Amino acid sequence: MPEHSSQDLFSALCKALKSGDLDAAAGLYDDEAVFVVSPGRIARGKEEVRNALAGFIALKPTLVIDPVEVVSTGDIALVLGSWTLSGTGADGTPVLMSGRSADVHRRRDGVWRILVDNPWGTGVLPG
Repeated sequence: MPEHSSQDLFSALCKALKSGDLDAAAGLYDDEAVFVVSPGRIARGKEEVRNALAGFIALKPTLVIDPVEVVSTGDIALVLGSWTLSGTGADGTPVLMSGRSADVHRRRDGVWRILVDNPWGTGVLPG
């Protein structure tokens, strides 16, 4: 289902991760997507992004994203926000992550997709 606004992507991503729907989650990303999995670790393109998302889905996560600011022009949007993710590690230990994100969304043929997903975008930069 096409997303009608850039912000709809967050809702769809949270739902797809919680339900374990890897196809739906990966389908929200642009073919040229870049996903900062962790500071210094970047997934590029559909296949790498899909593999990274599979790792998050394995946590059986609940993701909550709060878009704080959206700046857009035409078919490009910069979305700044905060997020929390809770889940369970492979060994059964609780996992809790949070951060402040900086994402870029792009609309092509009327459909919004995530082009750059940097959950660590307004936090500490690697290097």
